[in-house]
This record gives sequence, C-alpha cells and structure tokens, in this order.
Amino acid sequence: MANLRVAVDVGGTFTDICIFDESTQSMRVTKVPSTPDNPMDAVLNGVKRANIDLSDVELFSHGTTVATNALITRNFPKAAMVTTKGFRDVIEIRDGTKDDLWDAYSDVSGPYIRRRDRFEVTERIDYAGNIVSPLDEEEARKLGRLLKKRGVDTVAICFINSYANVAHEVRMREILTEELPGASISTSAEILPEIFEHNRFNTTVANAVLGPLVSGYVEKLDKSLTNDGYAGELLLLHSGGGSMTSEMVKRFPVRLAASGIAAGAIAAQHVAEQCGFDNAVGLDMGGTSTDISLVADGELRVTNDWEVEYGHPIVFPSIEVLTIGAGGGSLAHIDIAGSLRNGPQSAGADPGPACYRRGGAEPTNTDANLWMGRLGTDLADGEMTLDRASSKAAIESKVAGPLGLDIDAAADSIIKVANANMADAVRLVSIRRGLDPRDFALIAFGGAGALHGADVAKELNIPTIVVPPSPGVTSALGCLLVDIQHDLSQMFTGSAEDADAEAVEQHFKALELEGRDRLRHEKVAEADGVFERGISMRYQGQWRSLQVKMGTGPHALREAVQLFHEEHEKQYAFRQDETPVEIYQLHLKALGKTPKPSFKPSPVSSKDPGEPLEVREVYFEGKWHSTPVYQRENLPSGAAFIGPAILNQIDATTVIPPGSSAVIDEWFNIRITLSTESGEPALATASNDSTTSAN
Repeated sequence: MANLRVAVDVGGTFTDICIFDESTQSMRVTKVPSTPDNPMDAVLNGVKRANIDLSDVELFSHGTTVATNALITRNFPKAAMVTTKGFRDVIEIRDGTKDDLWDAYSDVSGPYIRRRDRFEVTERIDYAGNIVSPLDEEEARKLGRLLKKRGVDTVAICFINSYANVAHEVRMREILTEELPGASISTSAEILPEIFEHNRFNTTVANAVLGPLVSGYVEKLDKSLTNDGYAGELLLLHSGGGSMTSEMVKRFPVRLAASGIAAGAIAAQHVAEQCGFDNAVGLDMGGTSTDISLVADGELRVTNDWEVEYGHPIVFPSIEVLTIGAGGGSLAHIDIAGSLRNGPQSAGADPGPACYRRGGAEPTNTDANLWMGRLGTDLADGEMTLDRASSKAAIESKVAGPLGLDIDAAADSIIKVANANMADAVRLVSIRRGLDPRDFALIAFGGAGALHGADVAKELNIPTIVVPPSPGVTSALGCLLVDIQHDLSQMFTGSAEDADAEAVEQHFKALELEGRDRLRHEKVAEADGVFERGISMRYQGQWRSLQVKMGTGPHALREAVQLFHEEHEKQYAFRQDETPVEIYQLHLKALGKTPKPSFKPSPVSSKDPGEPLEVREVYFEGKWHSTPVYQRENLPSGAAFIGPAILNQIDATTVIPPGSSAVIDEWFNIRITLSTESGEPALATASNDSTTSAN
C-alpha cells in the first residue's frame, strides 16, 4: 500500500527532498545539488538518492523555479500577442511608474513580447459588454496564417473589455487553433477577467510565454515518475499557496511563478502555529537568495500586486514574500567607492564558494562562516568536504587586503554586511507597515538560515528564534501542507448599499460552478471540495480596493461591509463609516482537500545535551570562543544549552551565540532566546500552550 508522501523543492543551489512515512509517522530528508540546465535531473537524482520506491508514494508534490527562472532569463519560445486595433502598446506604455522615481536613467525592461510580434485585429466591445465592432474573421484567419509562417509556438489573445464579454476572444482562439494546430493559446478573459487592461494583458502574456516551457517540463517529469511506478497525480505548488495538477498547469503555467518561494512561507506559518506564535517572520536563507515572509495574527499576507520584474505585473493572488540576493553563495566584493558589499551576485551551484574547490575564487558567506568556525569542513553529512585554506585565500585577496583588515575581521565584516541586508529586508515587511519586529518570533530555515538567524534577530531586537527540525528542507515540507487551490474572480461594480443580494449570490454560484469543474478535472472528490468567498470593496471615489471575507446568507453583504471598515482601519489607520462603499470584484477560492502529514509531539525526556562531538574555536564579536559542537539528530527533546554552541545536521548548521540560551522543544524545534542588554522582558510570546498540535 502507498504510504509515503514526497515533496521536492528546487532551489538555486540545492534541491531538497522531504519524505513523510504515514505508517511510522516519521520524516526523513535529503539534498542533492541543483542542475540549472535541466532542473528535472535534480528531482530524479533526489528521488534516487533517497531510495524512494515510487510505487510506495501516495502523494508527490513539487515546488519548482522553472517559471520564475524563465521570466528572469527571458528564454522564451517564439510568441505573439493579438489585440484590439489601437491597443498594441498597452504592455509597453504600462502604468507610467518607475521602480526608482529619482533615477532618470533607469528604464523598465521591455515587454515579454516585442512590438514586432504584437498584432492588431478589428473588433471592439464596450465597457458594458456590448459589441461595437464585430471580429473581422477574414483578418483573423490571415493573421493566423502569418503566425504559422513565422513559426509561432504560443499566442496571447488580449482584447479590450473582454472581461465583460468573452465572445470575440473565444472566436479568435477557435480560428487560431485551426490555423496554428499544436500552438499554446492563452486568452485574457480566461486567465484574468479583470478591468485594468495592463494588468490583464501582461498576466496573459506571461502565461503565454511560459506555456510551452512549463508544460514541457511538467509533462516530462510526470511521464518519468509514472514510468518509475508513481500512480498518483503530480501536484505542483503555485504562488497562491495551493497546488495544481499537471493538467491544470498547462492551462495556467504563470501560476508557477514564485512556486518554491511560497512553499517556505507556508512552512514558516506551520512552524509558528505549532509553537504557539501568532506573529512570526520567516527567514528562508538558501544558497542564492533569502526569502522574507510575514505571519500576522496567524495569517500569511497575500497580495495581488507583484511581479518577477518591475513593471510586468502578474495579477494572481500570491503569498507576499520579499526576496533579496543574500545566500550562502552570495559574493563579497568591494564596490567602486571602496565599500564592502555582499550580493546580490552569487557563486550559485557551479562553481560555488571558493571552499568547494570547483573554480570559484570570490569569497562568499559560506567561506566567511567556514573561516570563523561556524561551519565545519564536512557538509551534507560528509558528502562534500570544504577547504578552509581556499576560503582564507579568497577572503585575503578580495576583502582583507583591499580594506587593510586581518583575516578574522574581514570574514566577520562579510557576515555582518549580509546580516544587515537581511535585517533591512525584515524592516521593509514589518516596520514600514507599522509592525514592531519585537512582537514577532523569527523562524530561521533554509540551508543557511540557522547560521545567520540569531545575528539577524539581534540586529532587529527580536527576542526568540525558532529553527525547525530540518531547516534545510523546510521549504519542501511546505509542499506537503497545502491543498489543491484555484483562485477565481469576477468583476461586479456598484454600490454595496443598493446591490441586489440575490444577484451577488447568483454570481458567486457561477464562480462555484467553475470551481467545481476545475476540481473535477483535478480528480478531486465532491466531498473534498471547499469554497471560500471573498469580496473586494472600496470607499466611493477610491481607486484601489480591499478584499475581505464574504459569508453566505441574507446578511452576508452587510456583514462584509462592516468587515471592510474594520480591515480598512487596520491597513490604513482610518475608516469612514459614513462614506458609501462600492463593490469592485467577487472572489472565490476553490480548495480540493489533500491528505497531509500529522505530527505528534515528543515528551520532554532530558535537559542534558550529552557530550559534544568536539570543541571548536569559533569567532564571535571579535573573539575566538571554545564552542561545543553537537550532532542535532542525537539531541533529546528538552535538551538545553547556554551559548556559544553549534548544532550540526545533514541539511543545516545552527549557531547559538554567546550569552543566549536554547532548548529543544517537544516538536524538536530549536528555540533560541537572545540575551537583552537592557534587561527588558521579551515581547514575542506564544499565544497558546506550545504543546498544542497545529494539526
């Protein structure tokens, strides 16, 4: 009987595999180097390395960077865009904004589809959905033949006001399907039926350019897993915090952008809930980048306003994650002004840090941590041996020499710059929104998160750090904690006070019908389908809207208006109860419940961590300290430490600095409490009994 649940998360440097055995309620993990040229190789290598018999696997979930990397590198197939006459340049004009308002020389990168590949046809629908000019089908067929001659593989159909009437886009798609057999075709009315044309057009264009790439990757992986014995559906994590089957990914490949990033945020939320923290910051530091997520009042922040590149919005609900170029492989370098910088450039998986001895000559965070004794010379349970002499040579030649520092101070400076960068990122998602980091716990994970977590927390005066049992593969764990999820929306503008409640209900029922149809295609049983309603509203005269939960029943709309006032006050520090409220959009989250691992707490057994594996000299705050090094897997729940201490494991290394205390809790998380110079009590506290299971 299939009893394994497997999750694979592909990162920039390593690919992480997490295997949960239902029969024994146990979890094991492994890591393999990522293969940037063909990410699927790393996935299959990981399955092989973990000795997984795919016929024993009940669920296989995958977080992938294929879509994100394709948008970054712009390695697209031949694509074209078809639009209404006069609207060819919508995705180039954009909304007129700039990432840096004061930099006159900074330009937004060009559209995903060049102007020469954007074509116009005669058709027009007005704002109410009335046909003003019918689609010129002869012109459409002539264009289809031209696109075939050009060898176009994928097309985005983006007609003005198609959100109000889909007829012309549907007919254009039928014509192109006849003229371009085998081509991938995306229509804006299906991808994003919303009013703002730049957002709708660009999301559709991104979906189109990703279609052949993502579909090809998913199809090959699905086939390979099936041939090796896997009998279930391949589930892929999407940016909204849910998963999709491979068939639905072919229709909505753009949803896989930020796939792996979302997994880490979901896992951080799980760990925070498990430990009883309503407020937590997720610090997912890998080999190439660090992803910062925020859990406030038990909920992850979700946004509809995001992009992989500035100026090219992807308007699907996405877990809000801030990514910066700070990872174990981030390069330390001296800028033109003679200042020390860290990242965003990275040594990546190949050649990697200097200590890997694969040709890298630039010092990285890994090299600095190795020199300072925070990392041992054996990595990934002895699979890789790090060369301390190579790290020293790189730091001396690139940092210590140019800055006139000794090797210890240079290595320490590299780490401090990296920590400052990450602390600044946390401030952006917390203080800038009026949230005090001291009210939060820091969930530190990723291959390097536990190395830096305590230092980042100290910089922010965050009193408590939680390091999950397998920090290096915690993002992969997030893939096992989600349901199949589809996010649907429909425009519905008008006064909330005058709205016909029955009309609103009928629109929601239409969305639920589509949601059921999608879940049926995903092979979700009727009993496992759950539908959550939402409604976007705004004060009369506002441009931007705010989404709140929507219930059912005769008073649902009135209750949603009250909730809107409350949420508006939380978000913007004011409310206007006397101002009329407008409905802007209806939302539906269609969930297909999937089996998830259930974790059981372990009774606290001993406070004694036992004898260390070794005592190593480690550099902290300008001094070398004799520091005990423990093997984390051997530590019992309840084991307590006074820093300094180092905890090694196969996928990560945890640093407990001098003066701090730490304990292994009943979930085998490491909880680190920082000492405070002021003597003030810690502000971040668990909201409930930490022995209560999140499940």
